[in-house]
Amino acid sequence: MDSLSPAARSLAARCEPRVNELARRMTRTVFEDLHGYAELPVDVRDVEITATARRGLRQFLRTAAGGEVLRPTADRGLRYFQERAHQRADEGMPLQLLLSTYTSGAHVLWQALTDAARPGEESALTELCGALIAAQGRVIAAVTESYLDEQAAIAAERGEQRRSLARALLEGTRKAEGWEDPVLVVHLRFAPRQSGGVAVRRLARRVQTALDRVFGTEVPALLDGTGGHALVPGRTELPDAATAVLREAAGPGLRLAATVASGAADIPDAARVGEEIVRVARACGHAPGPHHLDDVLLEYHLSRPSAGSARIAALLDPLAGRPDLTATLRTHLEQRQDRRATARILGLHPNSVDYRLARITELTGLDLGTPRDAALALAALLLGSRQAN
Repeated sequence: MDSLSPAARSLAARCEPRVNELARRMTRTVFEDLHGYAELPVDVRDVEITATARRGLRQFLRTAAGGEVLRPTADRGLRYFQERAHQRADEGMPLQLLLSTYTSGAHVLWQALTDAARPGEESALTELCGALIAAQGRVIAAVTESYLDEQAAIAAERGEQRRSLARALLEGTRKAEGWEDPVLVVHLRFAPRQSGGVAVRRLARRVQTALDRVFGTEVPALLDGTGGHALVPGRTELPDAATAVLREAAGPGLRLAATVASGAADIPDAARVGEEIVRVARACGHAPGPHHLDDVLLEYHLSRPSAGSARIAALLDPLAGRPDLTATLRTHLEQRQDRRATARILGLHPNSVDYRLARITELTGLDLGTPRDAALALAALLLGSRQAN
């Protein structure tokens, strides 16, 4: 339908003088029943929304009185409502409330047209009903798109602000004004995966959402495809549900460590300690965390570099190219040199474990049955993992 009949134009023209009255009725009575409307600021309710309602009513009735139907290409007619949608999104007005004002307003206009229709104008009323439904659909589509675009832009800006804050605190270049001490520093390490930029961004968003959910607040975090750090002021421990929720978001291979910074100035050191805790736990074959320093206290100490680090790490050079022997050594030490536990984890017969351990001793000269050589082997594993990273 490209144009309206003379009868439909006449009906629309008779309703146009009622625009101000209808707009006031919408905003002062009809909209009051909408959930959340009463909590809006007075100036928004009585001025801005009233003006938008008045604009919508007048635009439809004048267009219809002129015999035209609002077309999808009539961008100038929609631009005003799109701008208001941007504004409402920026103010935090819920989308469902915003759209409810449009649908309720259309119902009020339909009632006004029905009341103004005279006998014999049923066909004209039907024409205007169809035009109103079509115009309403286009306006709601444009408003929704603009609102969501603005929300996405706001979310992106807020997310970048959080990432910038986390980056500055982790680098020690910014103070955390208004933050509550201490600060829980969570290091996350994702399982290695082959993925492109889109997959990495999705992973980071999932984990960020999980962090916000776990701690009940917007958590500053700096994440990439390998992992990253999250900073939570005023906390010293992970919530009980944190590991399960974060692992669901990041995948079963997630490792995480929690350290505590007494204040913002200590965040960089706490972050480095968290990275080291995860590295040491991985090198020792510990099950995925959460990990704490006390869990790997001896191993952490043994992994610190010194003048002898290179010589200790070189003790396991003869095992290069033999991942089966390295895995056996790591598992055997993790299981406190219990050959049966090692065999069960590796899916081997205990005699096969004995054979591999004997081969390790033959190649390296380390007797794993002695405390000194077992400690040297553990230190060599840890220092070797540091060099690999």
